[in-house]
Amino acid sequence: METSIFVNIPTTDLERAKAFYTALGCDINPNFTDDNAACVVWSDSVYFMVLTREYLATFTDKPIADPRETLQVSLSFSRESRQAVDAILALGLAAGGTEPREAQDYGFMYSRDLDDPDGNSLGFLYMDPIAAAQGPGASQAEGAQA
Repeated sequence: METSIFVNIPTTDLERAKAFYTALGCDINPNFTDDNAACVVWSDSVYFMVLTREYLATFTDKPIADPRETLQVSLSFSRESRQAVDAILALGLAAGGTEPREAQDYGFMYSRDLDDPDGNSLGFLYMDPIAAAQGPGASQAEGAQA
C-alpha cells in the first residue's frame, strides 16, 4: 500500500477555505467533509484536512497556533514548470491568498510562497530535473557544458 499524507490545517471559515483550495484546482472529497472539516484532495496520495479551529482542538491538548502569527509548518508542492508555479500563484492570489515574499530564483530552482486566507503557508516550486536527480551543482555544470 502506498503511503498517503494527510495534513491537518486550521481555518476560521470552512466555506472560504474550500473555495480557496478548489480555486487552486483541488477537489473536495464529500465523504470526509461536513460542518467541521473538508477533505481537500491534492493528488491520489496528498490530502489536506481543513478543520475548524474548534474541531482541530479536539485532536490535541496543545494550543492551536494562529497561522497568521506563527509558522508551524510550511508545505511545498512541485510544479512541472516555472510557468505552472506562476499560474497557481495567480489562482491563489485571485482567490484571496497573499504572497508573503518575492519569488526565489536559484537558477536550478524557482519557488514562490502563498499564504491561504487563514495564513497557512504553501510553497510551489519548479526544480530543474537534472538538479532534482543529481543535486543543484549538476544542472549548473550541464548548462556550462552546453
